[in-house]
Amino acid sequence: MSERAHIPVLCAEAVAALCPHAEPQIGVYVDCTFGRGGHARALLARLAPEARLIAFDRDPAAEEAAAPLLADPRFTFLPRPFSALSECLAALGVAEINGLLADLGVSSPQLDDPTRGFSFSHDGPLDMRMDPRCGASAADWLAEVTEEDLADTLYYYGEERLSRRIARALVAARAQTPITRTAELAELVASAMPRRDGPRHPATRTFQAIRIAVNAELKEVDALLRAAPQWLACGARMAVISFHSLEDRQVKLHFRDLAGGQSPSDRQFANVGKPVTASVEELAANPRARSARLRVLERTA
Repeated sequence: MSERAHIPVLCAEAVAALCPHAEPQIGVYVDCTFGRGGHARALLARLAPEARLIAFDRDPAAEEAAAPLLADPRFTFLPRPFSALSECLAALGVAEINGLLADLGVSSPQLDDPTRGFSFSHDGPLDMRMDPRCGASAADWLAEVTEEDLADTLYYYGEERLSRRIARALVAARAQTPITRTAELAELVASAMPRRDGPRHPATRTFQAIRIAVNAELKEVDALLRAAPQWLACGARMAVISFHSLEDRQVKLHFRDLAGGQSPSDRQFANVGKPVTASVEELAANPRARSARLRVLERTA
C-alpha cells in the first residue's frame, strides 16, 4: 500500500480532543503509535514552536517513515513499544505531558503488506509480529501452542464460538506439515467451519486472536492504560482509538474506574464526551474506520 493511500482514522477528532484551543499548543505531547505518521503530522501542525512531540512505534517500517520528521526539532521518535512509556519519558527528563494519543491495533499498511503476514487477503509468510526483528512469529507460535491453549486464545482474543473445532483442525493439520503461510491458515480455518456466516471471512477472528497473542497486545494496552494517566498534567487529555471490542472494553473500564472511583471532591479524572465514531464522509473514504471508537480522558485535578 502506498503512503499516499494511508488514511489515519479519526484524525481530526483525535487532534481536536488533544488540542481543543485555537491557538498553537505548548507543552509535551505523545503519539504512542506513530504508524505512518498521519496523526503525528496533524498534531505537529497544531503545536507551537516550543512544544514537543514524542512518538513511539516498535515497527521498523514506522521508524523509516518517521525519518523525514526528525528534521523538526520538536519531534522525537522512539523505536519502542508504548508499554515503555514511563521508562522512556523518565529517561528524556519529561516531568509531565499535555496530551497523549494511542491508535491501537494493526495499521492499514501492515495489513496490506503480504510479507508481514497479518492478513488472509494476500498470501504471505505467517509472521504477524509488530516488530519482525524479535520474538516468535505466528508460524512459530502456532507450531508450539497446545490445542487447549490455542482454543482458549481463539475464544478469548478472537471471540470465536467455534474455537475448539478450529483448534482441533489446526493441530491435526500441523501434525502433517507445518502451517507457515497466511492462505494456508485461512483455508484450514474455513474448512473447519460448518458454514460461512455472513460476509465476514471465516478466518477473521482466528487471525485477530493469533495476532493479539503473538504481540501480547492486550498486555501492552493494559500497561499503557495504567501508566499514561499518571503522566498527564492538570487539564491534559489522553485519546485512545480502538478497533475491536476487547481493546475498547479495556479502555472503557479503565477510564470509567479513573473517572468514577473517587468522591467528587477527590476526583482527578473525567471522561470527555461520549465515544466518537467515524463520520459518513470518513467511512466513504476509508471503510476500515467503521469499527473505530475514540475515547478521551482528561485530568481535572
